[in-house]
Amino acid sequence: MAFRGLHDADPLDTSVLVLQDRHRSHLVDIEQFQEVLHPRQQVRAFLSMWRMDPRIRPYVIRAGFYGIYRLGHIIIDWPLITCLVERWRPETHTFHVPVGEMTITLQDVVVILGLRIDGVAMTGTCVLDVTGLCGELLGVIPPDEALRGSAISIRWLCQQLSTPAPDADEVA
Repeated sequence: MAFRGLHDADPLDTSVLVLQDRHRSHLVDIEQFQEVLHPRQQVRAFLSMWRMDPRIRPYVIRAGFYGIYRLGHIIIDWPLITCLVERWRPETHTFHVPVGEMTITLQDVVVILGLRIDGVAMTGTCVLDVTGLCGELLGVIPPDEALRGSAISIRWLCQQLSTPAPDADEVA
């Protein structure tokens, strides 16, 4: 796709940008910049309330999720995130930057987050009883006010599971 030049990241043929008038990026084109985005930070809020028990850490590392845990301890560059949002084109699922188009690949996610992507893919739909699953896996059943659909309140989880019981069994 051809672009206009160094200071204009829009493609030459803007007909592909069918959502442009409803996207934040149109404000960049008319030089009406908005303030920097400050999204809700669920991970940071969770990690500020919960510290990983040293007995759990080896299992989190072995499961490959320690990189995600560490994300709560990095400083996020909100102006950079804002710039990326303004250059994201939902029609093409790419960022339109002055040098052309770019996108985030699965390999990028692996490198950034340290997640593993090998093994069999998990696909399909799932109908589950969230309260029953919590009872089975966590040993506690969340009250209705701690649930929103299949999402569980982080605050409730922290209150219930902030520290494993001193006599908690080792996982085999």
